[in-house]
Amino acid sequence: MFTGLVEEVGTVRGREDVDGAARLHLAATTVTEDLAVGDSVAVAGVCLTVTDHDPGGFTADVMPESLARTTLGALAAGAPVNLERAVRADSRLGGHIVQGHVDGVGTVVARTPGPRWDEVEIALPAHLARYVAEKGSVAVEGVSLTVTHVSSTSFGIALIPTTLAATTLGGLAVGAAVNLEVDVVAKYVERLTGADR
Repeated sequence: MFTGLVEEVGTVRGREDVDGAARLHLAATTVTEDLAVGDSVAVAGVCLTVTDHDPGGFTADVMPESLARTTLGALAAGAPVNLERAVRADSRLGGHIVQGHVDGVGTVVARTPGPRWDEVEIALPAHLARYVAEKGSVAVEGVSLTVTHVSSTSFGIALIPTTLAATTLGGLAVGAAVNLEVDVVAKYVERLTGADR
């Protein structure tokens, strides 16, 4: 489980494609401080398992399912990625409950700079719109954000200066594809009440 509070922006050092899957080699410093093989790290919002590490980075395998359903399939050497280690049970949950299980890929359709923040509009797959609520939470590229408004085809977010400076969202251009994870509580409520039938 993650919080959606990015610890650092890492860089893809390299990528090996292996039988339809991929092995990502990522440069990082903060998340490697206490990293062990088998640990979970959210990479651009996707939960991956560490298979190898050193003080300058780590390696993770990416299955065909994740390559097909997330933006990881398009990653190449040099690409920046948001990184977050799994949350510890003895720390604050500062963002919201993020599983690292991407629900779909959205597209940045508008970006309006403000005096100290940017307002961003993201188009989302139609089947995800019902899980996004105004003032609710959503994870975009693994970043926990508050929804400012929502329609049947898109939602808005406001990026504060810290988010602009400390995550990859600061460099997102119109047309960029982004990993989306909707609030897991909304999905379970729908399932338990039978509203999805």
